[in-house]
Amino acid sequence: MAIDFNKVPGYIRREIDPPKKPIVQGANNKTVKRIQEWLNYHQCRTGIDSDYGPATTACVKDFQKMKRKSATGKVDEATWNLLVKPIRTALKAPVGIKKMTAQQAVLAVGKQHVEQHPIEIGGANRGPWVRLYCEGHDGRAWAWCAGFVSLIMHQSYFYREAKAPIKGSVSCDILASQAKNAGLFIRGRDVSSGKYKWSQFSDACLFLRRRTSTDWTHTGIAADGTGKPKQLVFATMEGNTNDEGSREGFEACYRKRSVSASNYDFIKFE
Repeated sequence: MAIDFNKVPGYIRREIDPPKKPIVQGANNKTVKRIQEWLNYHQCRTGIDSDYGPATTACVKDFQKMKRKSATGKVDEATWNLLVKPIRTALKAPVGIKKMTAQQAVLAVGKQHVEQHPIEIGGANRGPWVRLYCEGHDGRAWAWCAGFVSLIMHQSYFYREAKAPIKGSVSCDILASQAKNAGLFIRGRDVSSGKYKWSQFSDACLFLRRRTSTDWTHTGIAADGTGKPKQLVFATMEGNTNDEGSREGFEACYRKRSVSASNYDFIKFE
């Protein structure tokens, strides 16, 4: 999952680079599918079938009108860039990031992502945001919470000209293993007992939701822990979640969680 932002990977380029020529009615390919996904993201809803038919053309016109552009029904470079602007915004370097601590940088980059409202489009674990966080993959098997925090971590450290403390992964279990090997894994019971104070995380850390002693099912960014150790509540930014806070959700959002559930472990940042 290690990402070198000096050379943006092809799977990200495919999501953000405009087509070489305008896409018009009659086209049928993966680029059309991406256009349809982004139209749905922008509330211009149509089928996602890779077929640039009359309905897609009408939705493109609606989107262009929404953005106060000429309603041609064709996706040229300018229209494409407006469609994918949310991902471009999420991937930019926050102002002043080089002066931030690692934890502050993770929060700043995480906020950029969450405020663009990453969401599944076209089915469970599908769409451009899922592919962004899962190295170009999407589909039911690609739960994307670990990929979400991994990309944000690498983006944060890269813009500070530093190396991320762990490699990152699309697997929560692998994140836990990497953190243990790096000496960055903090057991939840040490936090809830007060043995490890929340202030030692500085401004942010990662949480891992534990199912068993060797199995973690969900992860996100944690910050702002408040309260006594056994009743401590922390704020989160997390992907692939929902109103119930489960792993198989549909969006990235802000949440609150409590260590009193006794099923969380944590990964600190260096």
